[in-house]
Amino acid sequence: MLVAFSVAPSGGDPSVGDAVAEAVRVVRESGLPNETTSMFTTIEGEWDEVMDVVKRATEAVSAVSPRTSLVLKADIRPGHTDMLHTKVRRVEDALAGDAS
Repeated sequence: MLVAFSVAPSGGDPSVGDAVAEAVRVVRESGLPNETTSMFTTIEGEWDEVMDVVKRATEAVSAVSPRTSLVLKADIRPGHTDMLHTKVRRVEDALAGDAS
């Protein structure tokens, strides 16, 4: 499964960068395939392992904030792997005129 999520402190310091960095550190240390963009971090793996990472990343932010915001979107597609890259490659191929 792929999970794109955004976790941020709410109700405290207006600078969220340090707290978000701690959440991203949890994701990267998990060993699961992941990618961080300006708005979301996407991770790929099995349901339980992905949700555990999301929970721990959320807890890392909650440790420094009185309130935490979490936005999560999941693509659950059993039997498929490396969708983190495959889905993007399909779009890039279509843009290049090589829709396969």
